[in-house]
Amino acid sequence: MTDVFTADKRSAVMRRVKGRDTTPELKVRRLLTGLGARYRLHRGDLPGKPDIVMAGRRLAVFVHGCFWHGHDCARGARVPKANRDYWLGKVGRNRDRDVAARAALEAAGWRVETIWECEMKDEAVLRERLERLLA
Repeated sequence: MTDVFTADKRSAVMRRVKGRDTTPELKVRRLLTGLGARYRLHRGDLPGKPDIVMAGRRLAVFVHGCFWHGHDCARGARVPKANRDYWLGKVGRNRDRDVAARAALEAAGWRVETIWECEMKDEAVLRERLERLLA
């Protein structure tokens, strides 16, 4: 199947995909701030550059988009029809990198939490989960 966009348009669309300050990440940060948590963002000295780091609690939080990180939900299991082999490889490499980063952080004594984009639909449940992490 061919792409519905021209090569230039597809390039422009992909350039707009952000790696930080995404909507799901901002939502988690807003809830954490409301709970009184203090944190650092994208610490480059830690494996995987966690989205949110609470060093005093030894807690690293990754906020993952379901599609980009290959979650097993409906959105994450979707594979584009165009350029299928590329996307399967891309998501597979992302998953492998996530597993390695998590293992390295845990080996260094960090608690690691992954929050998936699909888990953010119910804000009350997400807030309770974050409260338990901070307890």
